[in-house]
Amino acid sequence: MNRLTRQRGATLIEMVISIVIISVTVTAVMMVITQVSRSSADPMVRTQATAIAQAYLDEILVQALDEPDGAESGGPEGGETRANFDDVSDYHGLDDNAGARDQTGALIAGLDGYNVNVSVTAATLGGYPAKRILVQVGFDGDAALSVPLIAYRMN
Repeated sequence: MNRLTRQRGATLIEMVISIVIISVTVTAVMMVITQVSRSSADPMVRTQATAIAQAYLDEILVQALDEPDGAESGGPEGGETRANFDDVSDYHGLDDNAGARDQTGALIAGLDGYNVNVSVTAATLGGYPAKRILVQVGFDGDAALSVPLIAYRMN
């Protein structure tokens, strides 16, 4: 009989302490899982933003350095759209804030969350005239994401 009275199991205090310890552990694990899942798409978004910037830059770099008719305005001439840009400076001030677009100006499916801004400024490299082209791509889902790509175009 004495032996049976000594074995009582866990007390209420022991149970409460066990529940608190398990709760703290589960909370810590859930915080780690949340952080990992929140940032897991970052590399894909950054890679896509870099590819978009490279595509815009490739499009710009195949254009002539200066306006073919000689009337350089530092931006698109009256009536020009992206589909008929004919020199590097025409792209200055291009803002595709409603999504990445192709060369004709059509929205590219699935890339509507990306914002593209282009800046073209005059530069001199080794005493020769050049244009500095800055393409910046951002993403609506991450305000801190900004992928800049810079190139220089010379004759």
